[in-house]
Amino acid sequence: MADISIDFAGIKSPNPYWLASAPPTNTGYQVQRAFEAGWGGAVWKTLGEPILNVTSRFGASHFNGQRVAGFNNIELISDRPLEENLKEIYETKKLYPDRVIIASLMVEPEREKWHEIVKRVQDVGVDGFELNLGCPHGMSERGMGAAVGQHPDLVERTTMYAKEAAEVPVITKLTPNITDITATAKAAARGGADAISLINTINSLIGVDLDTWNTVPNVNGKGAHGGYCGPAVKPIALNMVGECARNPEVNIPISGIGGISTWQDTVEFMLMGAGGVQVCTAAMHHGFRIIEDLTEGLENYLDEKGIDALSDIIGKSVEKYTDWSNLDLNHKVVARINNDVCINCNKCHIACEDTSHQCIDMLTDKDGNAILRVREEDCVGCNLCSIVCPVEGAIDMIDLTPTEPPMSWNDRQAAIHMLEKR
Repeated sequence: MADISIDFAGIKSPNPYWLASAPPTNTGYQVQRAFEAGWGGAVWKTLGEPILNVTSRFGASHFNGQRVAGFNNIELISDRPLEENLKEIYETKKLYPDRVIIASLMVEPEREKWHEIVKRVQDVGVDGFELNLGCPHGMSERGMGAAVGQHPDLVERTTMYAKEAAEVPVITKLTPNITDITATAKAAARGGADAISLINTINSLIGVDLDTWNTVPNVNGKGAHGGYCGPAVKPIALNMVGECARNPEVNIPISGIGGISTWQDTVEFMLMGAGGVQVCTAAMHHGFRIIEDLTEGLENYLDEKGIDALSDIIGKSVEKYTDWSNLDLNHKVVARINNDVCINCNKCHIACEDTSHQCIDMLTDKDGNAILRVREEDCVGCNLCSIVCPVEGAIDMIDLTPTEPPMSWNDRQAAIHMLEKR
């Protein structure tokens, strides 16, 4: 059986799965249930000055029969007294010494306040801190969360404040509500962060009720923007993890967060540079027992690949992720329809005819049967037909790349420049 334990920024965990800082990690009872189920770690729900939360708090986007394709919340940090949380963290760590407890923290970006809370919390035996610089709602209106995380100088300074007092690793959690995630990732690294975690939730409004015209959720007829997460955000998170992993100025471990629901998602995040992952929405949707499928699937995948340890796959796809200008302009793929599998639903023809390159013809074969055929000389290999096709194996994308050497836009521009100089 493959080894799926991790050593993340010096923090050892029996598996890469930590519960993210959120409602599932609000109490010692919940975290202990999670550890009993098999989770490797938990990032405790964000601690700071206790606040008042509202009801209602959650909303969800359901798509094409799938429940909770996206999830939205307007809940803030812990509304329980700090001492109560610290007591439960201490008790939970004593009961499960081999599991990871990370304390998520949020206070104003002032040195004294960060020193005070770090010192108080680390005394109960946490394995590390996660600085919540990403929450996009509520707390950001009070000058915390994303209000800090959107400014590289504040990210660097806040990370430095925490590091000055911390005796355990510090993870800086980044907001996706920013143009360039690497700007704040680099700032966290400059501030001395031992690692970064991303992404926090995306600023959002989940919807509007067409009968009442109230926003979803609403509080006594009023609504507010909240944080969006769940499977729908995975592509955004995966991109941001990859951007940080390939940036040499970041160069610290990454905890991947955002829409991770399956072991396959886990593998993708780790191939793109994550040293471990955090899960929230999937646990809220299905309960803590999903950890069994997550760990078993991951172990089986590594075994089938002949890989001994999970650490061997971290970052293996990062070198394949680059800028558009480095892509090979000579690479050519075309669609090819397998008529013995095709059910003639014509979705590929409609999609290509209406919204792509009009290269799929409707024909009749020698027996008078309707068939579809791609004019390969006109096909640009956009993949649209294979994406909309409902039948597995009905359309293949065939590599017809010529024998010419690769040529990127950068190569082309360089060649033009050389010609101009002559």
